[in-house]
Amino acid sequence: KAVDNLGLKLVIRDQTENIVFDSLALTVTKVDGTNFGKTSFTIADPLNPQVTKGLQRQVRAVESSSPLAKITLPASLTENLSPEEKKIASRVQFTFFQKSIFFQDKTLSPEKLNSHILGSSVANLSIKNLRENVIFTLRNKQPVAGNYVASCVFWDFDKNGGLGGWNGNGCSVKNSSTENETVCSCNHLTSFAVLLDISRQGITDRLQATILTFITYIGCGVSAIFLSVTLITYLAFEKLRHDIPSKILIHLCFGLLLLNLVFLLDSWLALYKDAVGLCISTAFFLHYFLLVSFTWMGLEALHMYLAIVKVFNNFMSRYMLKFSLAGWGIPLVVVIIVIAINKDNYGLVSYGKFSDGTTDEFCWLNNNIAFYVAVVAYFCVIFVLNLAMFVVVMIHLRRIKRRNPHNNQYHSSLHDLRSIAGLTFLLGLTWGFAFFAWGPVNLAFTYLFAIFNSLQGFFIFVFHCALKESVRKQWRMYLCCGSLRLAENSEWSRTATQSNHTKKTSIMTADSGSHSVPRSSVSSDDSVPSQGIGSPVDDSVIMLGEANDDVIFNQMNSQIHS
Repeated sequence: KAVDNLGLKLVIRDQTENIVFDSLALTVTKVDGTNFGKTSFTIADPLNPQVTKGLQRQVRAVESSSPLAKITLPASLTENLSPEEKKIASRVQFTFFQKSIFFQDKTLSPEKLNSHILGSSVANLSIKNLRENVIFTLRNKQPVAGNYVASCVFWDFDKNGGLGGWNGNGCSVKNSSTENETVCSCNHLTSFAVLLDISRQGITDRLQATILTFITYIGCGVSAIFLSVTLITYLAFEKLRHDIPSKILIHLCFGLLLLNLVFLLDSWLALYKDAVGLCISTAFFLHYFLLVSFTWMGLEALHMYLAIVKVFNNFMSRYMLKFSLAGWGIPLVVVIIVIAINKDNYGLVSYGKFSDGTTDEFCWLNNNIAFYVAVVAYFCVIFVLNLAMFVVVMIHLRRIKRRNPHNNQYHSSLHDLRSIAGLTFLLGLTWGFAFFAWGPVNLAFTYLFAIFNSLQGFFIFVFHCALKESVRKQWRMYLCCGSLRLAENSEWSRTATQSNHTKKTSIMTADSGSHSVPRSSVSSDDSVPSQGIGSPVDDSVIMLGEANDDVIFNQMNSQIHS
């Protein structure tokens, strides 16, 4: 601002006046605000800045093939000004800063300034929402190659509580950018620069990025459909949702469904760049439902650990209510804190700089600190805990099977693998592919990450609906009609009763010599709910003594009733 005030007070003896210091070049040129013409400012040598008006170039102007900086003001620059303001707009100021001492932004991490700073103003008037954007080019201090991403920014005096900071709103990188210089387009006038971000980078190859985009969107669409089917199934049949694992599964599916829907809409909503509030809201809800999904995966693992390892089958007051408050409440607290600190933590983010110069835009967290704390760290904590509990449970079940070999007659390695695969997707362990998506294996693990996680909802449907006998049984009962349904039910009941009686007799006979079987374990042929405790992949109706397709459920059932 001090430099702008100096330019306003500067006496212009000719058409243009220059002031040059060691680290600053200031050029002021006369213009006609009522008939403004296209004007350019080029600086190849800080000691000799050049101004071009229309098609006429000053005598001393020398075109440089690669200038330090260049800015072009469109002829429509003053069309939004009032008649009084157009009269005031009698001079244009250009500034070039070789040092950034006046532009210190402590929030830049891991981004860094990658160019000199170029500014322009018209008689200290507010120039914004231009019909034709201001185009400027800045030479990069460090070549923008590989996974590096350049972003065009302006100095926002209101940011960081009035201390000022770099802001990218209204600016974008143009396709004509190269490794050595960045071409930017902005819809307002102020001081501009280029930031370089070496973190949070995507695939830079346009073909690979397009393939991954199709995989992700198709996968999310498929997941949304099958998550809806899973929710309808568990909500329609009361017998499927009477235990805790089924209720947790419903909450997880609901969170994942909302996450997929918001994700599918995000890129489309990002096209409305003028609707800043819409983009912030979209990013807010995308962040929230992502954390909700992570949290319910963690609660699923916690319940599995309590049920199998700790054998926590005593009645806990409002067990599911406490889980629900944690599953939906903790993520809400996190996102509220993020937006309360600064609403600009959410907004439009440009991902990737491809070989053709284009970028992808998305409504998401645009603050790196918020991203790494409120997403990466949050996920890492839950992932590590889930993985640890998964390993502990697997080891515990292995020990149980060794101690009770007579209980393994109905299980095979295929059943064990199916149970493990079902838990892997349910607990979100496939998200761990993100940890390996770097270096020479970056592309391979990025594909694995995109495929398995975008299809997480589909795999949940497969392992927890399609392959579960209790779910198939409920659908068969529903789809069959009239006497056929009654006859089939009677046949199922008679078969189940005979099967249970036979198996109970064999179990009691086998255990009479060496085991004492609790009376409550085999005292009834009826379906007995497990006091709200069950396997995350169990059949909802527990038939004591009846063989089950799920090895984890069987081992848990024997734990609970032993």
